[in-house]
Amino acid sequence: MIRFVTAGESHGPALTAVVENLPAGLPVTEEYVNLQLKRRQEGYGRGGRMKIESDRVRFLSGVRGGITLGSPVAMLIENRDWANWSGIMDPGPAALAGNGVVTRPRPGHADLPGAIKYGHRDIRNVLERASARETAARVAAGSLARRLLEELGVSIVGIVVGIGPVRAGVPEAGPAELAALVDSSALGCADPGSEEAMKDEIDKARRDGDSLGGVFEIRVYGLPPGIGSYTSWDRKLDGRLAGALMSIQAIKGVEVGLGFAAAQLPGSSVHDEIYHQKGLGFYRKTNRAGGIEGGMSNGSPVVIRAAMKPIPTLYRPLRSIDIASGEPFEASVERSDVCAVPAARVVGEAVAAWEIARACLEKFGGDSLHEVRERWLAYQERVRNF
Repeated sequence: MIRFVTAGESHGPALTAVVENLPAGLPVTEEYVNLQLKRRQEGYGRGGRMKIESDRVRFLSGVRGGITLGSPVAMLIENRDWANWSGIMDPGPAALAGNGVVTRPRPGHADLPGAIKYGHRDIRNVLERASARETAARVAAGSLARRLLEELGVSIVGIVVGIGPVRAGVPEAGPAELAALVDSSALGCADPGSEEAMKDEIDKARRDGDSLGGVFEIRVYGLPPGIGSYTSWDRKLDGRLAGALMSIQAIKGVEVGLGFAAAQLPGSSVHDEIYHQKGLGFYRKTNRAGGIEGGMSNGSPVVIRAAMKPIPTLYRPLRSIDIASGEPFEASVERSDVCAVPAARVVGEAVAAWEIARACLEKFGGDSLHEVRERWLAYQERVRNF
């Protein structure tokens, strides 16, 4: 089973990710990962740190000659801002004598519950790791999973479908056309008319010292039926994808297919009827289930959406209590994003890619890409002739 772990603090020297059990023989380059890291940093509404950081990955192990070796892949992403924080974030005792102690928890962040849980009197020990900066390492790990899925003919597209009160449509298009349309948008949106209204909302929030959340959609094309399982709760594909998306900072809701709208409709308007064609196999003309039935892919594109709350670090002060003095204060910031939904959808693509790849490898196994692909193609043939 593939797995990964990330490490590093927001203002530490670097972020790292280690990926284990990736099949050998997978073609991958640093530039491929860097492209995904760049996409994560882009988007209308991002803050000042994106002008400082320009994320680039360095392979430390597990890749040679442009292919994976089957051994752990270690990756490093340097934090350019480290030069300004090396004193405060020094791993030695010198950091404890500095003036960077944080005692004022920000509403909506991990600050207060994290400090209580671990007994920290300096909240910086919490906020440095809880920061969404950590998602850069997850995008790096997810990029390797995405590269594997591409070799199997599976593609993933993330689309921003809502910013604040504005909702956007998604045109009928193939994955390549849809991806090109989305990547040409400053918001990762596929609806140019709605995009301008979204930008207006972001500009208004910036002027008001406020922030905005939104909704992004992840679509996975090319999965055969049967990825995931109905046999045990923790093997259900929709549960795993929902958990992965909910693990992204600021995500507060997830739905698959019709999602919550299905609760308002009769069953005849919810379930997808089944058809069959010789040489093609079973298929559906509608996709209200979002490509997942009974915890397994059903052959239709997987469609899953995530709702992101407004970023809690605001220029408009919110009330809180200093944990050292017990005195009330108004929280404020010097630098923050106004809206990070476009970035979150790229992280969403990465975590979805990881869970899909993990489920595929559980089913097909294989120590090399050749073995995985061979078993994948044999299964595809069986599906078509079932």
